[in-house]
Amino acid sequence: EVQLVESGGGLVQAGGSLRLSCAASGVTSRDYAIGWFRQAPGKEREGISCINSRDNKTYYVDSVKGRFTISRDIAKNTFHLPMNSLFPEDTAVYYCALAEGYYAGPALRPRDILYDYWGQGTQVSVSS
Repeated sequence: EVQLVESGGGLVQAGGSLRLSCAASGVTSRDYAIGWFRQAPGKEREGISCINSRDNKTYYVDSVKGRFTISRDIAKNTFHLPMNSLFPEDTAVYYCALAEGYYAGPALRPRDILYDYWGQGTQVSVSS
């Protein structure tokens, strides 16, 4: 069974940085996508970035583009999301999720309906 465990959340001042990690285990599919999502209090869950396993192609929503970078440590089967220049509006619970299958081009999007496995989430709080 696929298991995802996030880590790296915390409290940081505006303008600061954090690095989230997502350790994946039990993955048997050769092709899959890892997505990062976040949910702020009182708001719907938002997909912010994803990466596919075959090509390491990535996608970012505009609100995080240039500030967040998704990457993959193949040896450790761990995915990272360094987050720089954080704003208070980045405050949310951050989740990683896995979608089995090959996603590329316009199909490579963090749409939560595609993702079957989810981590427990990690809190990111950015103070002003």
